[in-house]
Formats: sequence, C-alpha cells, structure tokens
Amino acid sequence: MGTTSFLTRAQRLLRIRNQLVRECLGEVLSTFVMMTITLASAAQKIAFYQTKGNIMTSYLGGALGVMGGIYTAGGISGAHMNPAFSLAMCLIEQFPWWKFPIFVVVQIVGSFIAAGAVYILYYDAIWHHSNGTLTVTGPQETASIFATYPADFVSIGNGFLDQVIGTGVLIIVVMGIMDPRNKPVPKGLEPVVVALLVLSIECSMGANCGCPLNPARDIGPRLFTYLAGWGPEVFSRGNGWWWVPLVAPLLGAAVGTYLYQLFVAFHYPEEKSEVLAEQGSIVLVNTAISSADIGRSPKERDSGETEPAGYPPPQSPSSTVSPTVPITPLKES
Repeated sequence: MGTTSFLTRAQRLLRIRNQLVRECLGEVLSTFVMMTITLASAAQKIAFYQTKGNIMTSYLGGALGVMGGIYTAGGISGAHMNPAFSLAMCLIEQFPWWKFPIFVVVQIVGSFIAAGAVYILYYDAIWHHSNGTLTVTGPQETASIFATYPADFVSIGNGFLDQVIGTGVLIIVVMGIMDPRNKPVPKGLEPVVVALLVLSIECSMGANCGCPLNPARDIGPRLFTYLAGWGPEVFSRGNGWWWVPLVAPLLGAAVGTYLYQLFVAFHYPEEKSEVLAEQGSIVLVNTAISSADIGRSPKERDSGETEPAGYPPPQSPSSTVSPTVPITPLKES
C-alpha cells in the first residue's frame, strides 16, 4: 500500500505531458537497452578471450538487443534507435523532418550512455585483458568492444559499399514488414521478426567491418572510447574509417526505401490517399498537413479539442515496424 502511494505521488510529480519530450525519453531508453545488450555481448567475447562468448553469441546479443529496445518504447517513440531508420520514415512521410535531427541526437546520447554502462560493468575485465593499457590495435585491443573497425585488408571503398548494401537490405525488409498490404506479421511479434532479420544480416554481412548499420550505434560509443582513455586512434584506425558508419548507412537507408517503393509499393492497385494514410501505409502519398496540425491527433484537428498526447493507446505491444503500433502515433505527431 505504501509502495503504491509512493508511486502514485511520484507519477503526479514527475509525469511529463509534452509528447516530444516523452518520445525523446522513450528513444533514449530503447537505444540504451539495445546498445547495452549489444556492447555487453561484445565485451564478453573480447575481454574474456572468447571463453565466455564467441562471434555467434555477439551476433545473437546484438539481434536480441534490437528486440528488447523495440519492446521497451516502440509504442512511445517508435523505437527507431537508428538514424537510418528515422531517415527512411521521413522519406515515406511517416515521420516529420523537423524531428529527425532531434531523434539523431537522442539516439547518440542513448548509445553513449550505454557504452559508459558497459565500461563500468566490465571495468575489471577490460583492464585485465588490456594489461593496463587501453589500446585500439593489437592482440590486447578493447576498442572494438564499443565501436566497429574494418578488417585490416578491407578498403574504405569496400567498407562503404558493405554498409550501403547491408543497411539497404535491412530497410527493404523492414518496409515489407511494415506494409499492411504485404505479408503481415502477427501483432506483437514484429520485434522478433526484426531481430531475426538483424541476426541474418550480421551472420551474412558482418565479416568486413562488424556490421554497424547504424550511425548512432557507432559514433556514440566511439566518442565514449575517445574520452575514456583510448585516445584519438579510435578515429584514425582503418585509414580514418570512423566516418563510414555515419554516412554509408544513411545512403543505404535511402536506397532501400526507394527500391521498395520502385519494385513493390508503387504497383499496388490505386487507393485513395486518405485510406493509405489512415492505414499507415509505407507508400508515398501526398496529404496536406498544415503546420498548425503538427503534433495534434486527428480528433484534435477535427474538433479543435485537446486530448492527452498518445491517446488513444496503441492496440498491441510496441514495435518499430508495425504500422498499427509505432507508425501511426508518429504520423500523428
């Protein structure tokens, strides 16, 4: 009883009603969950000389981290957790462009905090493995726990193409999962399907450069390692590789988005734009939305009344890929 009263008082005191702030908090937390599981899986593999983990456990941890992040805040922010996915949503007009830079910053912050958490979690193991010196190269390096680096023989050009193709495949399949007129995924299982998709890409395209596919996943932890003692070599290793995971996934997201439109979405039977928009369709549609309507729900726009942000509640558990869960709230934002 006392606990319930305390939580009730805490909610009244701390509850945030601004929808953008709530979405940012959800995005930070979902990205933190995804990255903590992902980086901790890599730490177990590297810091314990592969006695407590291997490449497959690292890949599996990364995929399950994505699933955990989606379930954490998919119904609040959409759990993008990836600027490349946010860009894809902007390109198909399911996410407002003005929110894009805000979400990018929030995702990087979540990744940075996760890197700090994993560093604390495996502090002793990291320093034991590195023999007292935090290095970026060599048999005792630990920088790759946090950020991705290409294999020694992989060129910048090959690595760039690797990320364009990998992210493009990711976005193409996610578009198919989101499309209500394509093969549907049972409600609530979309995060599981996305996790399997990520795992398949890691298993098939992870050898060249660690399969970042996500600018925030790479730059946040990389900045942490720079500040935590690994030094400027985290930016110089791999012939200045650091910018590739920032740029290539964004290009891959654009390519994947338009390929799905060109080969699949454009060729459905014609439907009214209003119907497509109501379904949360991933087909590009032209809908006139005034600046005054941004951030207002359909009920508010129709009646002029104000209702709590996020109402009505989503119909099913959160997911980044279900058009009835994250996409619809984001479209209304």
